Amino acid sequence: MPAKPSWSDRFASRMRGESGMSTAEYAVGTLAAVAFAGLLLKVLTSGTVQSALTALIERALA
Repeated sequence: MPAKPSWSDRFASRMRGESGMSTAEYAVGTLAAVAFAGLLLKVLTSGTVQSALTALIERALA
């Protein structure tokens, strides 16, 4: 009777084809991060948010 493969051998054989993200996944992830950063920048530089943050800081320092 052949020896039963260990847990680590079975895990490694399943993971060999999935060694990391592909270039397309990196591109989509980078695009999503840039889009989120742009949205965050737009929100934080809006007049409403700037005035709210200014009022919060002034109240904290007073």
